[in-house]
Amino acid sequence: MTTSKTPNSPQLSAATRRTILLLSFGCFASMSAQRVCDAMLPELSRVFAVSLSQAAQVVSVFAVTYGLAQLFYGPLGDRLGKFRVVTFASMGCSLACLLALSATSLDALLLARVLMALGAAALIPMAMAWVGDNVPTEELQEMLTRTGLGSTLGLVGGQLVGGMLTDALGWRSAFGFMAVLFALVGLLMFRDLRLQPARPAEPLLHSASSRLGFLAQAWQIISGPWSRVILLMALVEGAVGFGVLAIWASHLHLSLGLSLTWSGVIVGLFGLGGVLYMLLARHLIHRFGQQGLVLIGGFIVGFCTLVLAFTPHWLPAVPASLFAGFGFFMFHNTIQANATQMAPAARGTAVSLFASFLFLGQSIGVVLAASLIGLMGTGAVVALGGLMMALEGIFFAWALRRKLAGGFRV
Repeated sequence: MTTSKTPNSPQLSAATRRTILLLSFGCFASMSAQRVCDAMLPELSRVFAVSLSQAAQVVSVFAVTYGLAQLFYGPLGDRLGKFRVVTFASMGCSLACLLALSATSLDALLLARVLMALGAAALIPMAMAWVGDNVPTEELQEMLTRTGLGSTLGLVGGQLVGGMLTDALGWRSAFGFMAVLFALVGLLMFRDLRLQPARPAEPLLHSASSRLGFLAQAWQIISGPWSRVILLMALVEGAVGFGVLAIWASHLHLSLGLSLTWSGVIVGLFGLGGVLYMLLARHLIHRFGQQGLVLIGGFIVGFCTLVLAFTPHWLPAVPASLFAGFGFFMFHNTIQANATQMAPAARGTAVSLFASFLFLGQSIGVVLAASLIGLMGTGAVVALGGLMMALEGIFFAWALRRKLAGGFRV
């Protein structure tokens, strides 16, 4: 497989471009599964007669399982092939969605969400690692913005599906939709997988470190000072970014009296903000560099969440959600690019560790946010998450500047 060209290059085969497109579909399904419950939390609270904090477990257990599963998928992808792992994980996730559809209690739904997470956990990290294996370093960040378009649109899709279908047909219908989506993606990937033996295999770096066991590889990654910075940033970003995002729709529903559908639509604009960033990414990356992206992105998120948290009317929440997503993905895309370079010889393991920290952070953020709602209210919790993102942007910009000056060993 050609590794010196980008997906836009005419020398890159049509088969490779097709695989990248299918990976994007898989990322869409995975992110949709992560966010599909956000807008339905008030309805789940009502149906199962539990508190909002208890209902939020459908988000937190997904995130915990998703994070822990990376310890399994990283080495599996490096050994068996990342695309093969993604294919069968998609099919398994479809079956788990059917179990969620038939759940008759919150405990049964939580079990189904665990199984959904076990399947969905493979898709985005393995897609990132696959791109890292096949795209040159100088093009990596830009290519990640393109292949990550699926996951960003999935954030929008998950919010919309969760809110609109819950309002129109009930919460079970959202899981029915997800079951069909994962089945379709899995079948398309399986068809592509059967065609792949005719093309060259994915590049595998046969260094000594690539033959080490997972624990040895993980220790090699974690022992690097710069890797520890990236993993810490992933943990914090997961908690104050993706984690607190889970209660945005509930905040709009409870504080402004919006329906679950419109709450999901407004929060879905967060993902469209990410799409907008991706359209402008090439220019912004060259204009501001990595330090500028994380610093500006963090401040945009902080300001927009203050607007969303305390606006007395729904209208300002629309641009606030859109531009919060724009700023968030300025930060997130930059940290993703750094994560893929932590250990090129064991990229699957490295990216899986990154995803593990990211989604363990998300689970921590969901639990903390749900717990703080009773003490502070939803508005204060949303605002606090945004302010923490701004502080993280300042710190990471400093860390990047220090790395360029030789202050961190990679």
